[in-house]
Amino acid sequence: MYSYIKGLIVALASDHIVIDNNGIGYLVYVPNPYAFTRNKEATVHIFQSITENDMRLYGFETSEQKELFLKLIKVKGIGPKSAVAILATGNVNDIIQAIENSDAKFLKSFPGIGPKAAQQIILDLKGKFDGVERIEALSGDAKEYEEAIEVLVALGYKQKDVEKVMKTIRNENLDTNGFVKKALALMTK
Repeated sequence: MYSYIKGLIVALASDHIVIDNNGIGYLVYVPNPYAFTRNKEATVHIFQSITENDMRLYGFETSEQKELFLKLIKVKGIGPKSAVAILATGNVNDIIQAIENSDAKFLKSFPGIGPKAAQQIILDLKGKFDGVERIEALSGDAKEYEEAIEVLVALGYKQKDVEKVMKTIRNENLDTNGFVKKALALMTK
């Protein structure tokens, strides 16, 4: 069982990446391959799926994404491919908030999720996110927080380092610019 793979991203495709670790290229299915940068070092949180006819690695940028994926695949009728499709088109915090608020309409907007599947997700997962780190979205702050993380990663900072710093300023009432400036100040100390 793998927890994560750290290595060089050598290829990007529409549904997967290839990450080189010590001369071995791992094909990893990810929600958003273009969140990774080719020829750049990355840490990918891994889930290994083994079935009768197939073995696949599913990868995630953050441990929060992986935790949500693991919860989703425990829901009757939601397999790894459906869970990845949900994560590909939705933000972790928005998905959790929709589940906690019983927002079936939001969940039905994901590919392959109909009314029954949306209700099953809510039924099985509502109230079960204590262990998943999340942003309490009281207003637009969550969106600005997420945008700031994306900006910092685009500037070349490692996702893990950015998330660590951003968690320390999460509760401050800042816009995207404010979060970026404050995080940069903390990271360059």
